[in-house]
Amino acid sequence: MDFELDSPRRLPSDAIPPIDFRAALNDEQFNAVTAEPGPLLVLAGAGSGKTRTLTYRVAYLLSQGVKPAEILLLTFTNKASKEMLHRVQDLTGIEPGRFWGGTFHSIGNRALRIYGDAIGLPKNFTILDADESESLLKQTVEAEDKLFFKDKTNPKPGPLFSVLSLARNTQRTLADTVDRHFPQYREIAVALPSFAKAYADRKREQDVLDYDDLLELWLELLRKAPDVAAYFNNRFRHVLVDEYQDTNTIQSQLIDALAPHHRVMAVGDDAQCIYSWRGADFENLMTFEERHPGTRILRIETNYRSTPQILNLANGILLAQPKGRHFDKELRAARANSQKPYVVQCIEDREQADFILKRTRALIEDEGVDPGEIAVLYRSHFHALEVQLAFSRAGIPYQITSGVKFFERQHVKELIAFVQFVANPRNEQAWLKIASLLPKVGEKGAMKIHAAALDHARLMQQNFVDALGTDDVKSKVPKGAQDEWSSFHASLKQIAEVMRGGRPDAVIMTAVDGWYGDYMKGEYADYVDRVEELKALVGFASRFDDLAEMLSQISLMNGETSERHVDVPPDTVKLTTVHQSKGLEFDVVFVIGLADGMFPGRRAIEADDVEEERRLFYVACTRAKNELYLSYPKIATRAGPGGMMLTPSRFITELDPELYEPLRLKRSYGW
Repeated sequence: MDFELDSPRRLPSDAIPPIDFRAALNDEQFNAVTAEPGPLLVLAGAGSGKTRTLTYRVAYLLSQGVKPAEILLLTFTNKASKEMLHRVQDLTGIEPGRFWGGTFHSIGNRALRIYGDAIGLPKNFTILDADESESLLKQTVEAEDKLFFKDKTNPKPGPLFSVLSLARNTQRTLADTVDRHFPQYREIAVALPSFAKAYADRKREQDVLDYDDLLELWLELLRKAPDVAAYFNNRFRHVLVDEYQDTNTIQSQLIDALAPHHRVMAVGDDAQCIYSWRGADFENLMTFEERHPGTRILRIETNYRSTPQILNLANGILLAQPKGRHFDKELRAARANSQKPYVVQCIEDREQADFILKRTRALIEDEGVDPGEIAVLYRSHFHALEVQLAFSRAGIPYQITSGVKFFERQHVKELIAFVQFVANPRNEQAWLKIASLLPKVGEKGAMKIHAAALDHARLMQQNFVDALGTDDVKSKVPKGAQDEWSSFHASLKQIAEVMRGGRPDAVIMTAVDGWYGDYMKGEYADYVDRVEELKALVGFASRFDDLAEMLSQISLMNGETSERHVDVPPDTVKLTTVHQSKGLEFDVVFVIGLADGMFPGRRAIEADDVEEERRLFYVACTRAKNELYLSYPKIATRAGPGGMMLTPSRFITELDPELYEPLRLKRSYGW
């Protein structure tokens, strides 16, 4: 086979301006940057200058006469690789285009374009985007089983693709993947392997690849074409990997296949491995030494972000980890002493939200803190519901950086539409929202059904919801929706019955348990999490005695948040999940909902697997630069009237009390 040698002209060593590495780096960074080539595992703690270390490592290799073409830089975002390589250009004058640097997927695409013919892949293959991949999967499954998507509890193409994708990236069986991550699909797991094979065959027939193929086929290329593998092994004499703790199984296998020479520098932090739900494998980092004999472990532990008191608490979190299941590390502060983090006990979610609101106002108005430097972090979306309500009512602009606001989330809006429609069957917008969830029902079809029911109800002096069940109305329902109609209508009747005498929270719970709950199983891969959010809506409803008042409040809040959505000032308070906050930093951080069953989550506790949740807590606390508030409610209002007693998160009770300051709220919410 002919190889594209792509070897740029070697620069004379004096073409790279002299760099004073000793002056530019601290001792830990300098040791990592100038380490002898070989297997290197760099444990870079939070806020320790990981990007700086990788950048200077590339510059150092170049200063030692290594050619740009001999360096492979693998990152998780194109933005990260561009940022690093542009910094390298600032240091050395060597343009980014002379390196192979980028995401695993972009490098895989590049390799397959050049050498994919070695495994029968044409050079002009097409890469499908997410919508195209799901469309092809839908066609494939319908060819195998034309009734599969007729069952609303079966995954639709999007969720089904998520299941197949996670199995491929973790190299697990589909049965195991479903059992671990998608329990709502256990009953149909046996059918999935045949769908996966048919989908793979159809892609090959059409010379198209989906996103996951860029990794799977790149690995296949390295394993099945020895001459191609040898070329890459000889060419990339230095492999550098960013955020190594986030690699999934197939990415780890790719790195090992590319670097049999073991000249690989993996930079990461086992304490920040928090993405197992999307395939990241904690074991990749923990077993790095086994796969790369002679590994040198280098630690970068000087933190430039946080105060010593915040880091003391973060180190306390790590001390509670099980022995032997992590790398020992201790963050050390480069900053002066300040106040300890605060632990705040609240009666329930509303008092917690009120405390955050008042403290936020004081920070902004009295202490001059930039609103953009304040963040409220939470484990799950619904934990922030009361904070969103409090900020909206007080007129404090805020930005949800981890998605849309609670009442604007699709499943929340749809469930509320069921209740709005039953409460007022003339509400055509609510009807359109719920009727269009039925298969083959569009806007025109929905309005035909509504008009027929309205006519029948008038003619027969009948309740509108009852009229929906008559043969006259059912005859207007498209054939594709006939099978669903009975259960859809039965659910509306159940909601109406409870609405006649039940409390608002009972109405919401009935809607969750009805047709829509089953619909969600097929519609959303993260069904389990979304049901949790709807149960939080039950808690919200429990504060109202009157359903009309509750629906009015929701409509008013949606109106307020929609207006602010249009023009949110850039410097606004940030509300975000901890997952989305990774890599960010703020002057002041509130971590909320720190009660067992909330953070750590109930499912993690039941599975006796809370270590990733502990790492998530560590990530949350290390986002804070100056002030850190850890709060928890004593009562879970989402459990309905009367609530449910909560205990503080084990992540707090495990800490030495000397590491934080308890903050007692007075009934006037003073402190």
